[in-house]
Amino acid sequence: MEVIVTQEKMLSKWLIVVFTVLQTVHAAPSPNVLGSDLSILVNNDLAGPEGSSANSAVILVTARSQESAASLCAELGESLWAPESNVSSIQATLDYLTFHGKYPSDQLYWVASSDTAARAIDRQGYISDTTTFSPESLLPALCTQSAPFANLTSQDTSAKWQVTVHSNNEYITGFRDWLSFRFLGVRFAPQPQRFTHSPPYKGTEQNVSATSYGSQCIQPSGGSEDCLFLNIWSPFLPASSDAPSVDLKPVMLWVHGGAFQSGTANDPTFDGGNLASRGDVVMVACNYRLGSFGFLALDDGITNGNYGLGDAINALDWVRANIQNFGGDSERITIFGQSAGAAAVRAMLTSPEANGKFKAAIPMSNLGAGGYGTTYSSWITIDQEVATTAKPILETTNCTTAYSQVECLRAIPAATLSSLGNSARYLVVDGTYLTTDKLPLDSSAQGSLSDVHLLQGLMRDDGGAITTYIQTTNISTAMIATDFNTSVVVNSGLFPIPTSSNDTLNVFNVTSRVATDTIFRCFDQASAYAGLLNNVFAPTQYFYEFNRSYQPPGYNPNAPVCQPPVTESHPNGDPSQEYFKCHSGEILYVFGTLAYNGYPLRDGDDLLFSQFVLDSWASFARTYNPNPEREFLEARGFVNTLRELDGAGSWEPFKNEGLGVRRLEWPSQQVGLTDVEQCRALGWPLELFV
Repeated sequence: MEVIVTQEKMLSKWLIVVFTVLQTVHAAPSPNVLGSDLSILVNNDLAGPEGSSANSAVILVTARSQESAASLCAELGESLWAPESNVSSIQATLDYLTFHGKYPSDQLYWVASSDTAARAIDRQGYISDTTTFSPESLLPALCTQSAPFANLTSQDTSAKWQVTVHSNNEYITGFRDWLSFRFLGVRFAPQPQRFTHSPPYKGTEQNVSATSYGSQCIQPSGGSEDCLFLNIWSPFLPASSDAPSVDLKPVMLWVHGGAFQSGTANDPTFDGGNLASRGDVVMVACNYRLGSFGFLALDDGITNGNYGLGDAINALDWVRANIQNFGGDSERITIFGQSAGAAAVRAMLTSPEANGKFKAAIPMSNLGAGGYGTTYSSWITIDQEVATTAKPILETTNCTTAYSQVECLRAIPAATLSSLGNSARYLVVDGTYLTTDKLPLDSSAQGSLSDVHLLQGLMRDDGGAITTYIQTTNISTAMIATDFNTSVVVNSGLFPIPTSSNDTLNVFNVTSRVATDTIFRCFDQASAYAGLLNNVFAPTQYFYEFNRSYQPPGYNPNAPVCQPPVTESHPNGDPSQEYFKCHSGEILYVFGTLAYNGYPLRDGDDLLFSQFVLDSWASFARTYNPNPEREFLEARGFVNTLRELDGAGSWEPFKNEGLGVRRLEWPSQQVGLTDVEQCRALGWPLELFV
């Protein structure tokens, strides 16, 4: 025992010397230099600093003596956690550490000393002091966690909260907030030459700040061509790059939407702190080039488009190579995205360049089939893209007859090219990133996706935000104006017009339903059906439909149809009443960012529903099953999700027949596929890909 203690003291002194030397180079503490894993643990109820879990945050550090533990906490600007601050507030953390399996059920953890002795706490919250054991005992320790909650208007990046990770040949300094370690604006690719694929990025042993977002990719609202950055949110930083996989967290890589023409990984709607904290995952969001900068193809045999898709795959490659330094497991990556982000995920499923690089996918509200959605999942040829998009761009910029059209376009100022009325947004069959015009789902599909787990679905009224609200009481007029199949809608009897007092809204109700079926539902249901029937993906896949939504104020077309009606008792809208559950209405729930963005809770169920949805998505990333492990929920005290699963039952896998869809509302329920007959009449039957 004396030898072990002496070695531990020598190691502690050596680490202090090394840390002092390296602090002159790296101002922020580093888990590598401290010689300790760092875990932020908080019983996160998604209500922000005003919630019931406000006093539950601690930082867990790895085993050492009591003196060394106190010193390490001080290096972080913290102190050992004091039991007097309310033992019950960290009971869920103690239970979770036992559930996780890293420590045995009788493990002791250093906490703050009393006036007379060093103390430790056990799994039940019982406090022991060193009258019964030695302060030289090597125990993990609980430090206080006083970093403030980051939100839409405030992120405290001051030196007190900063932390440095060595990764990709760089010393990357981020910071922590109340929920997670945050590394913002991490470069994954150098600025590429315009209309070429982005190369991998390797650092040069320099110090890099990751305390603020990198530029968004250039789009009409602004941005830069030097924009290939990603953001990382992690609950855990390992002391070593070769940490055991059991300690590493699953990774969720988010690809944002925006019609391939707008959007950014910096959008606060999908801040990753809550997913990382409550979901026990490492969350990553990446930028990719947009519009003509990301998708323009020419018929010169070289400028083949798909640069934005290539950027997303480049980000995936960066994550696979480096995420272990931020606590993530590169062998457990789930790619997910919404709208155009879902289309990018679908393209990554079939791209040879992404093959075998992830284990699961969640395309949310993927577009396909007909109308506006056609080209997002059925990819056109380069010749088609040139005829529809490149030619008008060349004409507008006077580059049609240039010696080199691509060099002519490269000479156009970025802001000018971005602001053109015409903008490329099409994925194309380029022969490298996409070698087929759609994801193979029929019986000829290759086996390369057989171990990819799939969760997919849509909003009940996804089309309510995509189609136009035509002020008419004539259904034929509305169908012609929105370019849908007028005869089927009018004559089939499958799309009855409601009979409320608002005649134009009654017609829009049908228009929205047809748009949802045509652009989203029919295609996505047929994809899930064929994928299961033809054994394209892992055997168990899941399908959902949101019947509750919270429309982000920044995207609210056809207002106010996508918002619940305002009543005297519900000044922010009553979600228990009928309203359109529109495109993008699920994102705030999935990321748990209502409090982060400062949005009001409309009723008592908004927060509970968000807890359940986030828990389901994170569970899928952890286990490839959206039903969270009961032991995990019990350990972390997530009682509302437990009650939902007990009351509504488990989320059942998608099936060829029967109840294959989880209707996500509060409470949720298992239901069958919707509008199967209507989809068949519109020309997109369930057997579309069989």
